[in-house]
Amino acid sequence: MSAGVTDSPDRSVAEHVRRYLATDGRDGYLEGGVPNLVLTVTGRTSGRRYRTGLFFGTDGDRYVLVASGSVITASHPSWYRNLVANPSVEVQVKGERFAATARAAEGAERQRLWDLMTGLAPVFHEYAARSPRTIPVVVLERT
Repeated sequence: MSAGVTDSPDRSVAEHVRRYLATDGRDGYLEGGVPNLVLTVTGRTSGRRYRTGLFFGTDGDRYVLVASGSVITASHPSWYRNLVANPSVEVQVKGERFAATARAAEGAERQRLWDLMTGLAPVFHEYAARSPRTIPVVVLERT
């Protein structure tokens, strides 16, 4: 999953991803006290593959992400904009790698999953209060 992939431009995130991949998540799975996965998306204009580490929750057999990114900006994070354009993604949870399809949750589902994620990572409440945008909640379903 690493050939031809560009890691996050945020050095701390890129280092986290490198540690996670090198140890199949033994180092990095519980980064920040919350479960983390590695997400690989395809660039919406470049077609290149990009990788980042993200907090996640589960909803049945689905994985849930919060696209908070840099909360003080008016735009969603690049990984989110890329998966909206190209919803076929690659995921690694600990040592397991799989393909998934991504979509943004809407309405009551979004609220339920937002509540799930803020229960896991209360910092998302602070992000929402500081952000000028509605923070998307993403659902990943295995393909």
